[in-house]
Amino acid sequence: MDNREQQARREARKKRRRRNQIMVYAVFLILILAMGTGMGFGVFALMKNRKAADEKEQDNQELIEEMLATEESIPSVEPTPDPTPEAPEPTREERLDAYVDERIAAMPLEDKVAGLFVVTPEAITGVGTCIQAGDGTKQALEENPVGGLVYFAKNIQSEEQLKEMLGNTALYAKYPLFIAVDEEGGSVARVGSSIGPRVDSAETIAATGNPENAYQAGVTIGTALHGLGFNVDFAPVADLANVEGSVMQGRSYGTDASEVSGFVTSMVRGLQEQRVSACLKHFPGIGSTTQDTHDGRASSDRTEAQFWAEELAVFQAGIDGGADMVMVSHMAAPALTGNNDPGIFSRVLVTNILREQMGFEGVIITDAMNMSAITEYYAADEASIMAVLAGCDMLLMPEDYEKAYTGVLEAVRNGNIDEERINDSLRRIYRIKYADMAE
Repeated sequence: MDNREQQARREARKKRRRRNQIMVYAVFLILILAMGTGMGFGVFALMKNRKAADEKEQDNQELIEEMLATEESIPSVEPTPDPTPEAPEPTREERLDAYVDERIAAMPLEDKVAGLFVVTPEAITGVGTCIQAGDGTKQALEENPVGGLVYFAKNIQSEEQLKEMLGNTALYAKYPLFIAVDEEGGSVARVGSSIGPRVDSAETIAATGNPENAYQAGVTIGTALHGLGFNVDFAPVADLANVEGSVMQGRSYGTDASEVSGFVTSMVRGLQEQRVSACLKHFPGIGSTTQDTHDGRASSDRTEAQFWAEELAVFQAGIDGGADMVMVSHMAAPALTGNNDPGIFSRVLVTNILREQMGFEGVIITDAMNMSAITEYYAADEASIMAVLAGCDMLLMPEDYEKAYTGVLEAVRNGNIDEERINDSLRRIYRIKYADMAE
């Protein structure tokens, strides 16, 4: 009901009241004249009060009707619900995890298994020495989408040639590749010995007594490698050359764990600031033996207490310093593992100690599996399966890539290796490869 209708009804009520009042007065006047003054006034008062009550009741009823009509004309307003709290913005780590999981979920099993291997370009192309990447490399990577390729001095002719080869290789890859090299400085310098820059050995750098020099070596190497197209350096050496005639003499920063730790973490920082992943080697400390796994079996007689106080302390420092990768050696460490098996096959060493007790969350890679310590005693497929079961994420340079790959693939298909075990390794691998995607 609008305001004009309400006003009209009010005016009508006033007119009825005046009309009714006139009629009442007229009736009462007649009664008074007829019945006498005393009785007339009593009847008049009674009738007047009765009529007033009736009129008030009618007015109240009309007022109620007006209020109800007015209420109906006002649109109803729903109560405003409490605002739903917004979901917190996902963190960088959460975005990265989601990105990685999506890509792994889309990979066929065959590609997942291939992604665990780091091999030489010759292993998948079949050529004698790779010095360029053309259609042969493209086809090889389509058929064998390995996780990484490692290059040596024989693959390097010039800076321009190397940069073009690595650039094309990365372009042809079905999935992001680790493109790796051994570049420690000193005598182990695949790039430095070919096209530079040359960097002093770990032993020479340690002799300065200043870990900042290890950092600068890492920056120099990392800058050069990144500019050429490499993204992984199998360095620094985290071994202690703490026995007479140590196999790591010259390649190690020294014998004292606390001093060596500073040089190792500095080089890790220098490399990774240039976006080249550092790889600590050779866990749990091959410098504690004089035997070379290139030539056959090797074993350390260090006690468990000695390992934890010395060798493992250096690796722990490198892990705490943020190293992306750790390389496990073929050396046996019976005091830690309880047997004389190569370290890459020991679940105690790889999973219980390195992964769980030392808290390493990055990629664990084997040392080169074409060394005599492996090839003289194990077939390529057998060795690869055992390394995966021990907890290694990546398998470096098996003696026969095709045999090794087929062996691991069949082990997953027949249930000897759980596919989720493969997925776990791929998550660690792709967290490094896709790190920039979450920025």
